[in-house]
Amino acid sequence: MNKESKLGMGLGALLSTPDNISKDKNSIQKINISQIIPNPSQPRKNFKNEELKELSTSIKNQGLIQPIIVKPISDNQFQIIAGERRWRACQLNGMHEVDCVIKNLDEINVLEAALIENIQREDLNVIEEAVAYKGLIKIKKINNESLSKLIGKSPSHVSNILRLLELDKEIQEMVINGDLSMGHARALIGVPDAIKKAKEIIEKKLSVRQVEKITSEFKKNKTNKISKDPNIVDLEKELSDKIGLKTSIQFNENGSSGSLTLYYSDLNQLDDLMKRLKK
Repeated sequence: MNKESKLGMGLGALLSTPDNISKDKNSIQKINISQIIPNPSQPRKNFKNEELKELSTSIKNQGLIQPIIVKPISDNQFQIIAGERRWRACQLNGMHEVDCVIKNLDEINVLEAALIENIQREDLNVIEEAVAYKGLIKIKKINNESLSKLIGKSPSHVSNILRLLELDKEIQEMVINGDLSMGHARALIGVPDAIKKAKEIIEKKLSVRQVEKITSEFKKNKTNKISKDPNIVDLEKELSDKIGLKTSIQFNENGSSGSLTLYYSDLNQLDDLMKRLKK
C-alpha cells in the first residue's frame, strides 16, 4: 500500500508502515516526561488552557487511555509525533512518566503524521487547518484537488480554507483567538483596509451577513473592472491547482502580451517557488 492511500485511511495507517516500526512495535513504554520534547514542525500552536485543564482532570481520574507516539532523537530524548496535547495535560497533573509508543520515522514522515493528526482533530481552528493543508501539499508535492481526495474533503472546502492564509497575520490571529469566524475572515479576503474592518467587526459585533454586505460592493466593482475571459479564469485555476499558489493572468490591451503573477503568503513559500523555478 502506498503512502497516498495510507493518508486517506488516517494517522494509524501511516504509523503502522512496517518499514517504520521500531523493534519494540506495539509495546507501550513508560518514559520520563522531561525526556520528551514537542515537534517544532507541529502546525497546532494554540492550546487553550481551559481545554487542557479538562483533559488533565480526565487523565487524572481515568488515566492516559491513548499513549503518546514519539521518535528517539538521542539516547535519552524523544520527540513527539502525535499526542502533544495529552503530553501537556500530563504535565499539568505533575506526572513524572507517561505511556509512549516509540516509532522510528524520518523527518518527512514525522511532519506528515503531525499534519494528519491535526487535520483529523475536530476542534482544530481553521488557520491551523489551512497550515496543515499547505504543509501536506508541499511535502507530498500535490495540488488542491489531489489533497481533497486524500483527506476526504471537497475541493471547494480545501480551496476556501487555504485562501485564509492570504489574510494578514493579524487577522489570522483574530480567527485563532475566536474573535472572528471563518465566515467573517472569508469576507475580508482581498478587501482593502482589512485589518481596520476586522477590528470594526469585533467592536460592533457585526454578523457575517452584515460584513458580506459591506464588502460586496467593493468586490462587485473589482469584478466589473477586471471582468476576465472565462477561458483565462479557467487557466488561472488550472495553474493554481497545479503549483499550489494563487495566480493571475493579465493581458495588455492588444491581447498579444501580458503578465503572469504568482502570489506567495510567506518567505518559505517564496523560497520553495524560487527553487522550483530554478530547476
